[in-house]
Amino acid sequence: MLSSGALRAHLLAARLAGTVATSREASLRSYRLFAARDPRVTIGLDPEWTWEQPDLIALMADKCGVSPDPRHVSGPDVIDPERTLAALDAFAARLAEAALNRSPVLLGTGHPHRLIGFYAALADALSAAGCTVLTPAHGHCVDITTRFGLRTYNLDYVRGVALVREPGACDPGRETGAHTHSPLPVRTALAAAAEAGGPLPELVVGDHGWVCGAGQLGFEVIGLGDTDDPALFVGEAEGRVSVVVPLDDAVRSDYYRPLTRYVLNRACLSQ
Repeated sequence: MLSSGALRAHLLAARLAGTVATSREASLRSYRLFAARDPRVTIGLDPEWTWEQPDLIALMADKCGVSPDPRHVSGPDVIDPERTLAALDAFAARLAEAALNRSPVLLGTGHPHRLIGFYAALADALSAAGCTVLTPAHGHCVDITTRFGLRTYNLDYVRGVALVREPGACDPGRETGAHTHSPLPVRTALAAAAEAGGPLPELVVGDHGWVCGAGQLGFEVIGLGDTDDPALFVGEAEGRVSVVVPLDDAVRSDYYRPLTRYVLNRACLSQ
C-alpha cells in the first residue's frame, strides 16, 4: 500500500506536482483563449458562466494551487501536491462506486504516449470487478481540425482505452497514437454507442476533450488536468465534471505508475 506521504514525495520528485514543466506563459495564454471561447481551449465545453482571465486565474489557484497573482506572468507553473492527493482520493472513490455498481465505463486519452498505461490499468481493474469496458466506434474515422488543417484520424482501442491514430499507422493495438485535445473522438464513440442501442457509459474517464466533450453531453466524467487545461476545471466548477486531478500530464509514462497503484488501492481494486 503506497501511503499518501510516499506518493506526495513522488509527485514532487517526478514534477507531477510542485514546480512543473508547464510554463506560466502557456497557462495564461490558455486562460486568455478560454475567455475568448476559443474552441481549441474550450475543447467541447460550452461554459454557462462568463469567465474572464482574472476569474480563471482565481479558479486555477483554488483548484491547482497556481499563483493567484495576475502580475506573475513568467516562469514555471506550480501545482499544490495536497490538492493532487485530495483529487486522487475523490477520483478513486468514484472508481470504487463504478466497480461496486458494475457500471459500464468508457476510457479515452489524448495523451496516449504518456497516459495509456495509467488508464489501461484502470480498465483492467474495472473489467475484473465486473464493469463492461466499452469500445464503441472502433475503427471509425474522426475529422479533427489541427494547426496543419483538417486531418482524418482513426479511433482505436488499446487494452480498453480509446485513442486516435493517423491514417495508415501500422500495428493497431500498439500503445502509441496521436496527441489531441479534441472532443470529437468521444462524441464519435458516444454517438456510435447510442446508435447501436447501448449500453452507454455511466462513467467516462480520461483527459482533455474526452472529459469536456462527454461532460457537456451530460455523462459523468472524471479525469486529469494540467495548469493550462482550464476547461476541465471550469467544467468541475460548473458541475459538469465530477473530479479533475491537477497534475502535469506530460511527464514520462513510468512516473504515473505510483499514481496507478495509489488509486487502485484507494478504490479497493488492486489485484
